[in-house]
Amino acid sequence: MPDFRVPDFRVIVALLVLAGQALLVHLAGMTERLPRPPDFAHFPAMISDWKFVWEDPIAPDVVDVLKADDLLSRTYVQLPAGESTANLFVAWFSSQVAGEKQPHSPQVCLPAAGWMPEVSDTVPLETSAGPITPRRYIAASRTQRAVILYWYQTPRRAVAGEWAAKLWLVPDALRDHRSDTALVRVMVYAKEKGDVAANAAAMEFARSVYPILRTALPH
Repeated sequence: MPDFRVPDFRVIVALLVLAGQALLVHLAGMTERLPRPPDFAHFPAMISDWKFVWEDPIAPDVVDVLKADDLLSRTYVQLPAGESTANLFVAWFSSQVAGEKQPHSPQVCLPAAGWMPEVSDTVPLETSAGPITPRRYIAASRTQRAVILYWYQTPRRAVAGEWAAKLWLVPDALRDHRSDTALVRVMVYAKEKGDVAANAAAMEFARSVYPILRTALPH
């Protein structure tokens, strides 16, 4: 007898996303309004009690792979003791319509860079600009450990999952005639006080930086 098994739900979602993106290219490609790029050169040096200490250079070959229209990569130290440092990475894309420029998922990039997640979940985070739910990794790379938070930020929302970001892409682009987005990643290394302290520091930094990004990124 013929096999009438129901297709895997993930396959259906993937097909819907691909179809939606094709529709987006057709309908929004000629009318998309590209926003003005963010002014990362004047991004705040103080974020709550976190002080900017240095730029983290990104290798040219990595920049070529990312294909982002603008990048921010900085390290901040928490005052007054300086016990915690946080790396802030933002990759901003002016358009996703053609499908050539889209954020690279940390689910792929982090293991490729040697960071193997031991914990993977989402965490609720209340901020002065509203609640967000970033994805969290507690990951290890040789002798190092870190807590990593990331989310995808658009003018309308911040979402943790890659599929959620893709599903929102079509209705938002058709409504707003734009498809810009940013991948935001916060990384705090676990030191002597361990994962709990690193997690608290990462959450605090993300809580402070999200409202600033709401202003700094095109809206």
